[in-house]
Amino acid sequence: MSETLDLFAPNPGEAVLQSLLRAYQLRARVTDRFEACGHWDEPAPDAPFAWFHVVEQGICHIRSASLAAPLRMAPGDLVVFPGGAAHHLCSAPTPEDEHPDARVVMICGEFHFDGPAAASLMRALPTAITVRADADQGRLAALAALLRGEAEAQQFGSRAVLDKLSDALFVIALRDHLRQSPPQQGLLAALSDPRLSAALAAIHQQPGSDWTVQALADIALQSRAAFAQRFNELLGEPPMRYLLRWRMTVALLRLREGQRAVSQVAGELGFETEAAFRRAFKRIHGFGPGIARREARKTT
Repeated sequence: MSETLDLFAPNPGEAVLQSLLRAYQLRARVTDRFEACGHWDEPAPDAPFAWFHVVEQGICHIRSASLAAPLRMAPGDLVVFPGGAAHHLCSAPTPEDEHPDARVVMICGEFHFDGPAAASLMRALPTAITVRADADQGRLAALAALLRGEAEAQQFGSRAVLDKLSDALFVIALRDHLRQSPPQQGLLAALSDPRLSAALAAIHQQPGSDWTVQALADIALQSRAAFAQRFNELLGEPPMRYLLRWRMTVALLRLREGQRAVSQVAGELGFETEAAFRRAFKRIHGFGPGIARREARKTT
């Protein structure tokens, strides 16, 4: 995995988010172009991935025990369930309501993230994120139109195009959520903090550097004590713990590429000995780096 972050970018938090999405290997997959009319109710069970739905035509309502009230979705609207919460797509907000005899068309799919490290990002998100068609200066509506066109065309490569377009849906949903409901704690809150995001960008760009709390505090333009306190308040862990977890995330990706020896990855990530790297890797991932290497060889 190569690092191409720019510490002097106007928004280092965005650069960190890009590296996180690469590291967590976001994969979007369109699973269905769903059509219904009249009285209908389509359940979606609890899942270990994130659900998403885009309304093409008609009106859809979404009920879930995790929602305070049913959602009403119109053409071009997007809803994402980051934690994969169970829900129902249906023709009316409650089973007792009248069911309009109107056709509804939706594109449904899944967002998958590879590895347990992605859990930190998912925990920072609400149960459901709703993005209206007119959000983001109409960009969502334009993307929904592209999705609809590919789904209807069913040409060679349409499946691959749909999946790639769906990747952008997650980023749009995330961006709209941050604009509408700026988080007060967690990783996303840290990315919105100019000082912490600068330090995080440094970690993500150069995970193998000999970082200290003082060096990161200098980048954040804070005293060592103020930086460490603020970091711990927002991210729930000290800077050095975050650094270790990120190094191990990068280590897993590099080992899975199958082109580097364990000793090489250990050196690249700032470990003086391979033994120390192996211990840290197993403590974070629950298995040794040799297993990651062997799995890489099986898939090549």
